[in-house]
Amino acid sequence: MVATLTLDSPDTGNAISVAMAEQLALRASEVASDPTVRSVLLTANGRFFCVGGDVMAIGAAGESVGVLLGSITTPLHAAIATFLHMEKPLVVAVNGPVAGGGLGLALVGDIVLTAMSAHFSMAYTGIGFSPDGASTWLLPRLIGLRRSQELALLNRRLSSDEAVSIGLVTRVVPDAELPLESRSVAATLANGPVGAHAAIRRLLLSSGELSPEDQMEAEARNVGLQAAGSEGREGVAAFTQKRKPDFSAAGRA
Repeated sequence: MVATLTLDSPDTGNAISVAMAEQLALRASEVASDPTVRSVLLTANGRFFCVGGDVMAIGAAGESVGVLLGSITTPLHAAIATFLHMEKPLVVAVNGPVAGGGLGLALVGDIVLTAMSAHFSMAYTGIGFSPDGASTWLLPRLIGLRRSQELALLNRRLSSDEAVSIGLVTRVVPDAELPLESRSVAATLANGPVGAHAAIRRLLLSSGELSPEDQMEAEARNVGLQAAGSEGREGVAAFTQKRKPDFSAAGRA
């Protein structure tokens, strides 16, 4: 099953309020722990994917702004951490412009499809802020330090085509085709080997921290586990029998 999570405050550009951040953290935890969910699709309603934090509420907070920001970033960061570490792949369909805290939500996906009309900016320095939403962790890993410095410090806006060209997102899709294409990709992942997907996510996440030898040891351990598990056995059997594997029936290692 594909679980779809939708940012749904179109009148505010899907600005991240306390309520939205808390709901996102809750829903992320639910889909991560639900054994019937085999992939997750994150998207948004309205013209924007996410304009970032609720600047109107931040401006009205006065001396309590630090408390308010903590009430937003704590659940937002919990949701992003769940998306990073859950044992199922995440597809993000970026339906419109992205800024600020929305950038972390857009980039955390394993597959990120973006509408042609979308654009991307960090936006923080425009209001005198530094970044959050895991963007300073994700961006250097995706596009390198030098490009990350330019985007963070100069607040340069990237078109969807440029975002693809530098490796920020996976590919551009015509606006009208984005909903169908993103669901198709999520369904393809849901029909795949969830145990292998989980192992791939863990291996890629650890690749910047381990030595080559330790990474290869982790690879060997994981491929052995997958080969001995029900999905691996089904995949090999399907290959030798020249048929399409049925991973949903096989379960996982």
